[in-house]
Amino acid sequence: SKDLKGAMEILIEQKRQKLSTVEKLDEHMDFASQLIFAQNRGDLTAENVNQCVLEMMIAAPDTLSVTLFFMLILIAEHPTVEEEMMREIETVMGKQELQS
Repeated sequence: SKDLKGAMEILIEQKRQKLSTVEKLDEHMDFASQLIFAQNRGDLTAENVNQCVLEMMIAAPDTLSVTLFFMLILIAEHPTVEEEMMREIETVMGKQELQS
């Protein structure tokens, strides 16, 4: 747990340093950036920021996998939607090989 918290603090500090050097903030505004700016304003503590980022890292894979599972089930149950999706993928990708 201490190792994970320490790693999270390092990542947040790296993000903080990156934000201080970018020219256009709007291109780098994500949830972690918003948390860092909230801390800078005094709305959050460093511990609050660390905890939020840690929870995102831990919770995201579970929610993503469940969401993808149900999405794939729904696509399989609706073959016409699957066909439309495949046509759109082919239109966008052309002859390019799909990658993950």
